[in-house]
Amino acid sequence: MTPLPLIAYRLATRALEPLAPRLLDARARRGKEDPVRVDERMGFTRTPRPAGDLVWLHGVSVGESLSLLPVVERLTKARPDLTVLVTSSTVTSAHILAERLPTGVIHQYTPVDAPGVVERFLDHWRPSLAVFVESELWPNLLLEAQRRGVKLALVSARITEKTVEGWARFPASARALTGAFDLVLPQDAVSAQRLEGMGARIDGLVNLKLSGDALPHDPAAFSRLSAAIGDRPVIVAASTHEGEEITIVRALDHLSERVCLILTPRHPERGAHIAQALQRDGYAFAMRSRGETIGPDTDIYLADTLNEMGLFLRLADVVVMGGSFAPAIGLPPVGGHNPLEPARLGKPTITGPDASNWAPVTAALVEAGALALVQAPSDLPGVIEPLLEDLNAAKAMGERGRRAAVEAGGGLERLWALLSPLMPQRQGRR
Repeated sequence: MTPLPLIAYRLATRALEPLAPRLLDARARRGKEDPVRVDERMGFTRTPRPAGDLVWLHGVSVGESLSLLPVVERLTKARPDLTVLVTSSTVTSAHILAERLPTGVIHQYTPVDAPGVVERFLDHWRPSLAVFVESELWPNLLLEAQRRGVKLALVSARITEKTVEGWARFPASARALTGAFDLVLPQDAVSAQRLEGMGARIDGLVNLKLSGDALPHDPAAFSRLSAAIGDRPVIVAASTHEGEEITIVRALDHLSERVCLILTPRHPERGAHIAQALQRDGYAFAMRSRGETIGPDTDIYLADTLNEMGLFLRLADVVVMGGSFAPAIGLPPVGGHNPLEPARLGKPTITGPDASNWAPVTAALVEAGALALVQAPSDLPGVIEPLLEDLNAAKAMGERGRRAAVEAGGGLERLWALLSPLMPQRQGRR
């Protein structure tokens, strides 16, 4: 029997469903939705469904979507008889997936969790298996898919204490939702404990963000930028957030050697704001989104573009992880970003104190001598300077990171072994 709070949620969302298009249009005007494809959020689509079985993979935003790419690659190679559908919720993730998904894989925006929308989406796509990454617990979507016999998997699941506290008020509802999954694979022991407390059966641990190959890049662009930079050492501040860019720039002013600093903001739309701050402080910089090139007088390259992190990391002599300094400069925590991305490329890397989203990985890399941890941006020159002076030490640190990344990336094989029994039987090659 469906718990009363879930019945009430279904009735409320059905009553509010007529308001959804207006809210989505308002978000589109603010750049939060794709105005051309906003109808996909209501379950409508212009994309026909191919014949045969279909597997649906879902990740909310950029990080989750990128973590799905190794699974998508494996699916398309090992099961070419299946159609693969990938959904995500943000405009940025859609742009990145458009460039990174293999040919033939379909991308759609996630439907809002309203009964009519969910039914329309499932009527059209008819998935045999749905795989959700991290902590997507949308009641209408999950329960309707379960009712239709769709196999459901929650993988690389990360559940916060705040989420647990919210569902604690509705324990029967939490059990109904977590019990809808045929496979639950949290990304760490803490999330496993929390999910178990919500009523889930835990089938093992898998963190998809630890899996995957080195980020791709454009070799021609690499050659052009490398030639423009010349012999100067390159520092890449990767996936930076508000307040971090100018603080890191000022800290690196204390390096004795002139470097080329590449700033890659996590949200490229902040590029104009960062440029204003750099211009105000008198820095000589070039802005990639404007097509500006690096010249002899350029100290900073503002790489405010999407899906080019692999290019900039390959240019780096040292990488500084953004999203890890916010509390040190008086801002709310961000939790850091994936330090395995530079590690896979053998780049010596430095992180700030706020790496809570990547705590186990950060600890493993620090222990391996592949990642340096500093408490504030002002500490960066003291770590960077020796790496620039001793190239052998920098190379050794990068190689330790490469080895640690390989050791961390075995989750995909475990996931594949557990997902395979849930997939539809092979119908022959397309």
